[in-house]
Amino acid sequence: MRHLEFQRMRVTLAIGVVGLCATAYILGAWQGTSSAIKDAPRPVYAKTQCDEAASRAPSNASGAPSVASVTSSGARLDFQAHHRVAFNESLLATEMIPPCQLKYSEYTPCHDPRTARKFPKAMMQYRERHCPTKEKLFRCLIPAPPKYKNPFTWPQSRDYAWYDNIPHRELSIEKAVQNWIQVEGDRFRFPGGGTMFPHGADAYIDDIDALIPLTDGNIRTALDTGCGVASWGAFLLKRGIITMSFAPRDSHEAQVQFALERGVPAMIGVMATDRIPYPARAFDMAHCSRCLIPWNKLDGLYLVEVDRVLRPGGYWILSGPPIRWKKHYKGWQRTEEDLKQEQDEIEDLAKRLCWKKVVEKDDLAVWQKPINHMECANNRNADETPQFCNSSDVDTAWYKKMETCISPLPEVQTEEEAAGGALEKWPERASAVPPRINRGSVSGITPEKFEEDKKLWAERADHYKKLIPPLAKGRYRNVMDMDAGMGGFAAALMEYPLWVMNVVPSGSAPDALGVIYERGFIGTFHDWCEAFSTYPRTYDLIHADKVFSFYQDRCDITYILLEMDRILRPEGTVIFRDTVEMLVKIQAITNGMRWKSQIVDHESGPFNPEKILVAVKTYWTAEPAQKQQ
Repeated sequence: MRHLEFQRMRVTLAIGVVGLCATAYILGAWQGTSSAIKDAPRPVYAKTQCDEAASRAPSNASGAPSVASVTSSGARLDFQAHHRVAFNESLLATEMIPPCQLKYSEYTPCHDPRTARKFPKAMMQYRERHCPTKEKLFRCLIPAPPKYKNPFTWPQSRDYAWYDNIPHRELSIEKAVQNWIQVEGDRFRFPGGGTMFPHGADAYIDDIDALIPLTDGNIRTALDTGCGVASWGAFLLKRGIITMSFAPRDSHEAQVQFALERGVPAMIGVMATDRIPYPARAFDMAHCSRCLIPWNKLDGLYLVEVDRVLRPGGYWILSGPPIRWKKHYKGWQRTEEDLKQEQDEIEDLAKRLCWKKVVEKDDLAVWQKPINHMECANNRNADETPQFCNSSDVDTAWYKKMETCISPLPEVQTEEEAAGGALEKWPERASAVPPRINRGSVSGITPEKFEEDKKLWAERADHYKKLIPPLAKGRYRNVMDMDAGMGGFAAALMEYPLWVMNVVPSGSAPDALGVIYERGFIGTFHDWCEAFSTYPRTYDLIHADKVFSFYQDRCDITYILLEMDRILRPEGTVIFRDTVEMLVKIQAITNGMRWKSQIVDHESGPFNPEKILVAVKTYWTAEPAQKQQ
């Protein structure tokens, strides 16, 4: 009897101990989770007031304070004490990186005019990318001009920019008659004019709309070759069309810089010997307004390249020489015979590409690419040029030479079928499963994975809005995603007045840049071991999802961060997603770059090993040249 009572007491005691342990564990987990939840929505940003010695930026055009900095009141997450980070201590020590000289305030490493002079001018080779060797990389911070101000907010920025941000009057003088740009006191005004549309891009686009439908949702992505200050792209935006504009860094000083200062997508680029860095079948429409590209020369090399990036059924629009040469030949200072021959050769080349001429009216001519190559392939002579390329590698476009052969379209069963699959109209296109995925053309990506990715980025965007309240308030206009995947980040931000440059690192898998274009967004191939084809201070927000884990064994990540600093505007923001170890290393480097940062939890909670680092580039400018001397 006593033995049974003793056993009962032991069982009761064991149950009591287990119950107490379970209760303590649940209580501890609940406290940790509630604390994390309490901290998670806390904004990383807070408006601050600084004294005169802080040298903050002046107010923006609306008069509101133009600063956003990391708050110091929030509880910071310090993972260094809880993880055995296998880094040499010298790597975690903060290296204070000095500013570069003022003369480098507009430095474009891979488009440096001084380097360009060393390369042949034939086929514009000297205007292509020529990046510095590792030994010649700058280990300093590119400074903003002494009187730099935050740009105007969109849509006011479309029409105005501060003179002190881009102190170049050349275009206002050289292009005065064409209404590209005008100086008005302390700012530039962009009337919307262009070489072939001095009365404004809006009226010019209306003329195009009278020839082909621009607003029914079928045309979403456009390419502008030789874009000037990108007024064509700027005024297409209100019609639901986003344009990738490019122009070289040439005698028209800072034209791409002006475009980006206006909040309009643009890149430094040129039609030369390399393919332009976009996938095949990317654009619904391509445009050249007196872009001075020799379309009829070099066996049609450049028009063949336009054909590669045009979507089946896409349009090519040409204005300027040689169109309407009978009226303009004297003003163009060319003979009638020369201009007639040029147009005849372009017309002939377009026919051999199987394009159909839609219309020529006044200063505009429009051609259309076929929706498939079935009829074209069946009706061609065996020796007719350009011939179809033997290779199906039509998407590769990073340092790959152009070819004088037609990029083959995906095969179809009937002449009425769109090669590669039909696209939804915009904006449904952004959320519909892209044809490349439905057809299984992108390795490893299924429609189910696409839907999961869409849901994932919607959740992440909601988390970002809590961390960075200005994201939902129009604070950011020019946004870059350094490793864009399927474009989920851009899709999740569609409701805001911003655009995203979706970058797909060369050599990454899967290559989904074609998918991004099929969703109605724009982007480019790039290798982050090199500088991006843009001017300094051209992006407001940069997103880097595991970019540094991808590149850590490929190149020195310090130079990637210095490049991010070059292209980020003062008081711009960066969102890093990566492992704790990598974020600690990034934070150590950016501390020496005048950035303020904070590591915060993953949107799923504190137990996820992936974390988020939110950083802000502080406002500072170069000393005036006199002081430097």
